[in-house]
Amino acid sequence: MPRDISTELIHHAYQPPGGFEAPQPAVHKASTVIFKDVAAMRARDWRENTGYTYGLHGTPTTFLLEERIAALEGGTYCALAPSGLAAVALVDQALLSQGDELLLPDNVYGPSVALARGELARWGIKHRLYDPMDVAGLAAMIGPATRLVWVETPGSVTMEFPDLAGLVAAAKTRGVLTALDNTWGAGIAFRAFDSGVDIVMQALTKFPSGGGDVLMGSVVTRDAALHERIKLTHMRLGLGVAGNDAELVLRSLATLPLRYAAQDQTGRTLARWLATRPEVARVLHPAQEGAPGHDHWRAACTAAAGLFSVMFDARYSRAQVDDFVDALQLFRIGYSWAGPVSLVMPYNLPEMRSAEARQREHLQGHLVRFSMGLEAAADLQADLAQALQCAFG
Repeated sequence: MPRDISTELIHHAYQPPGGFEAPQPAVHKASTVIFKDVAAMRARDWRENTGYTYGLHGTPTTFLLEERIAALEGGTYCALAPSGLAAVALVDQALLSQGDELLLPDNVYGPSVALARGELARWGIKHRLYDPMDVAGLAAMIGPATRLVWVETPGSVTMEFPDLAGLVAAAKTRGVLTALDNTWGAGIAFRAFDSGVDIVMQALTKFPSGGGDVLMGSVVTRDAALHERIKLTHMRLGLGVAGNDAELVLRSLATLPLRYAAQDQTGRTLARWLATRPEVARVLHPAQEGAPGHDHWRAACTAAAGLFSVMFDARYSRAQVDDFVDALQLFRIGYSWAGPVSLVMPYNLPEMRSAEARQREHLQGHLVRFSMGLEAAADLQADLAQALQCAFG
């Protein structure tokens, strides 16, 4: 008896031939995964990335992206998360328990501090902030309850570049795990695991995506036992990424080194030019001579992201600096960075840094951060020049 067309459309016997290859990998999207029999279903183990059990635990598309991100970072294992902040939270939740202590640099990504002050504090996990430019100070802070130290290169917004190897060694000699936010380095500027760090996190939202249209994060390790702790928490939290988002990141990875180099070159060009302007008190760019931690950058890195901040002279009002930002035409006001469109964002340091941190010489004035896109450097410089004239005369 022939089957009804409604059944036939779902259970049609045709399968396309194998052997199809193209420059871009296929996109596999699924919640349900079909098993050929009960034995196959019972034999599958999602933890090893050797088979498929449920869409949340991986598809060929996400497995491929995990392998490529692990290779980019010089690691072995990778877990994907729905955003960079979700990747930070995954690490914290996988490794910390009630009574533990977390140490964060005082220039860490702001939402990471908010997470520590909110959810982690409610769960009985304490945190303290340390000066990332003081290795001995970090070593002295580590106590019997310290379980995890986050490091960031360079610091968020204020761009100080620390002695990464020194910070990691200070934690390692005391048996404490270290996690690096490597979003700025993107696996291009330096080899993160060479510093001895245990975990490398990255917001794939930025350079690996490159389009300003994807939210995703990654957590990469070299240690199998550590990865399993992260993977089990990942499973219990129900974290997953969409197949189409994974496709977009895979598609962009091929051009990552080219985009990183282009934005780096534009950033250095504009940073050097802004350093000559009388309105600017200081340029905060790790590759710039005299920038905080420049010697550490020079020792560790072969490149720098197209991201930097400037401190406008304190004689100008905050309203004048806001007028400058509003006068820009090619630089658009927006958070994030590493996309094709150049971005600008003014920050209020009193809301971000302690009173003690704000006393540092390089943080006197009003801070504005710039992110290079893929526009011509000459056009961006002309835009900056007209906005400076418009706001400051």
